[in-house]
Amino acid sequence: MDLPSTPLDELPQRLAVLRAQAERGPRSYAERREDLYDLRAALKINLPELCRAMDADFGCRSRHESLISDGMTVLSEIDHLISHLKRWMRPQRRWISPLFWPGRAEVRFQALGVVGVISPWNYPVNLALVPLATALAAGNAVYLKPSEHTPRTSLALRDLLRSIFPRNRVETALGGADVAAAFAGLPFDHLFFTGSTAVGRKVMAAAAPNLTPVTLELGGKSPVIIAPGYPLQRAAERIASGKFINGGQTCIAPDYLLVPEAEVEPLVTALQAQARARYPDIALGPDYTRIINRAQYERLRDWREEARSRGARVLPLIEVEDELADTQRLIPPTLVLDAPDDCRLMQEEIFGPLLPIIPYAKFEDALQYVKQRDRPLALYLFDHDRGRVEHLLEHTIAGSVAINDTVLQFAQNSLPFGGVGPSGMGSYHGEAGFRTFSKEKPVFRQARWSGMSLFKPPYRGLADRLVRFLTR
Repeated sequence: MDLPSTPLDELPQRLAVLRAQAERGPRSYAERREDLYDLRAALKINLPELCRAMDADFGCRSRHESLISDGMTVLSEIDHLISHLKRWMRPQRRWISPLFWPGRAEVRFQALGVVGVISPWNYPVNLALVPLATALAAGNAVYLKPSEHTPRTSLALRDLLRSIFPRNRVETALGGADVAAAFAGLPFDHLFFTGSTAVGRKVMAAAAPNLTPVTLELGGKSPVIIAPGYPLQRAAERIASGKFINGGQTCIAPDYLLVPEAEVEPLVTALQAQARARYPDIALGPDYTRIINRAQYERLRDWREEARSRGARVLPLIEVEDELADTQRLIPPTLVLDAPDDCRLMQEEIFGPLLPIIPYAKFEDALQYVKQRDRPLALYLFDHDRGRVEHLLEHTIAGSVAINDTVLQFAQNSLPFGGVGPSGMGSYHGEAGFRTFSKEKPVFRQARWSGMSLFKPPYRGLADRLVRFLTR
């Protein structure tokens, strides 16, 4: 399906309309709450249509996974925003030094103006509407650029938003890479991007001439460490849930496993049992999501075959005929053992259902393997030893961590979500997102009498003694 494209010269015009509306004055708590209620109601009504659009865009996308990841999660986030917004909007009193008494200090949270949102294709509703809802909660106008790789969903999102909001408060731009590049170069008050690290660099470069603040939600290779002695059946169940959802096309999906040497083969058996139980008829059943497009399918297939040609053991957990797999863009859950460290599968984010397993001799070896690589968006540890858990938390840096499970940290409304270094910058979800899309304006209120009146020239007598006392 061809996606209609917004003319490039229309992009700044639409931004100007949004900015003019934003500059008319701040939106009240009641207006923001009404925006969120309207968005929630419209999403709930249109969720079946959005699920059908995502299914058509992917060629087959699990309806239940769409309802969970692009429905339930977004509705929950909107509910969290509504529940806490009034408290977040209140000015916060701040402590001041006795030197400045009886003055007072506070922080006010003010809408930035117009927020640009560039959303990806892998969770096209969630990763568009959560930042959009959060920016609205903070009182901003929003300009959304959804992905061209999910054209039906992008069109459905545009129509959904136009049914709720006037176009001077929420606008949508459609189109391919040329539109995205021009969009990133617009002078927004804040630009929010979710996507790959490579494209994130381009977005940041495009925003730099305007000094546009950016939040980059990227990806990278998110490792799983299984500690010695952890129950492998439980680990396999939770790894399978995080890796196989959406066909592995998740930025925080487990990218590779670090496993004690003696436990590799039992884990392989446990993961195979999980895959076969979940997808008994993988080619005909509706529960296993396909790879989004031909380019992504061929990339994953080429990386898999490169690893195989260089001596890796490639173990499909479910057998699928090559012709059928190619026709449907279907790559079954697949383990890769003994892959060379310099092959693409081991160097770049996989973003698919291929899962390398790396054996280790000592727990510290696994920890060093993670620490020697880019800081990941997510880090997972399966371990019941509190000492080792604390050691990992203290000695590693990652965008987020989950202990004894995978991906569920993303769904916690009270936790900030974001990367670090190559996996991103800035964060959102809940209050963290509200602060991201707000200017935290410091305000100092001076009293009728100011203690600072004692500090003025000529610096003699009391003024001199006070200065010398305070710098003792």
